[in-house]
Amino acid sequence: MAERAQGRLVVCPTPIGNLEDVTLRVLSVLRDADVIACEDTRRTRILLDRFGVSASLVSYHEHNEAQRATELVKRMQAGETVALVSDAGMPLVSDPGYVLVQACVGAGLGVEVLPGPSAALAALVASALPADTWRFAGFLPRKRAELEAVLRSPETVVAFESPRRLASTLEVAAALDPDRRAAVCRELTKVHEEVVRGTVAELATRYREIPAKGEVVLVVAGAPAGAGEFDEAVAAVRALVDGGAKPRTAATVVAKLTGTSANALYEALTS
Repeated sequence: MAERAQGRLVVCPTPIGNLEDVTLRVLSVLRDADVIACEDTRRTRILLDRFGVSASLVSYHEHNEAQRATELVKRMQAGETVALVSDAGMPLVSDPGYVLVQACVGAGLGVEVLPGPSAALAALVASALPADTWRFAGFLPRKRAELEAVLRSPETVVAFESPRRLASTLEVAAALDPDRRAAVCRELTKVHEEVVRGTVAELATRYREIPAKGEVVLVVAGAPAGAGEFDEAVAAVRALVDGGAKPRTAATVVAKLTGTSANALYEALTS
C-alpha cells in the first residue's frame, strides 16, 4: 500500500466582526481540512455553525503553541491537512501561529496563506491618512520611551490599543505634536462600528472625557521630518551611558552637538 503524501498547513484569516466577511475559499478549506487549529474552539465553532461546516477542532493558543505545533507537524507528516485560524483576522498578526509556521517550514511542509479580513488594513484605509508607506506596530508598548519611539515613526502607524489606555496614548502623542492627525477605529465591521478622525490632542480630550469601549485600532499620521533625528540623539546618549558616562552629562554633550533639548534627551533616556 502506497504511503500517503505529506500534508500541509493552510493559514486562514477569519472575520474581525461580521461573519459574512469570511471568504468562500476559506470556507472550502475549513470544510476539507482534517483538523482546524484555533485559539478558542467555542468562538471558532460559532463561525463554523453559521456556515454549516462540520470539522474537527483542536486548541492552539499562546500557552500551548510549542507542544501543539509538534503534534500538528506529525499529523501533517502523516498526510493530514491542518487549517490554522485565530479568533479574528489573520493568524500570526498579533495572534498565535508563528511557532507552527516555523515548525512546518523547518520540517519541509507546505504552508499556504489565504487572503482575507484584516483589522489593520481596514483601519488604515478608513483613517483617510497616507497609506503609501505605513508601519504596523501590533499592540503598543506600555513604557513611555518605547511608545514615543513608535510614535516618532515617519510612516503612518497602525496599532492595536486597549480602550483603557487609549486616552493616555493619545496624550503621549499630543505631547510630541498636538496637531498630528489620527483616527480611532472602533468595533470595525460590527454593528457599532465607529471611526473618529482628528488631531491627537482633540482625540485625547474626547477619550479622556468619554472612554472608548470595544476593540480599538489606532492610526496615527507619520511624524514630521526631523523626528527621527531625536531617536538618533537618544541612541547616542544611551551609547555614552553604556560606556560609563553619567546620564545627565551624556544628555548635555549630545544636546550641544545636535541642538536637541538636553532635558528631553534625559527624560527619554530615563522614562
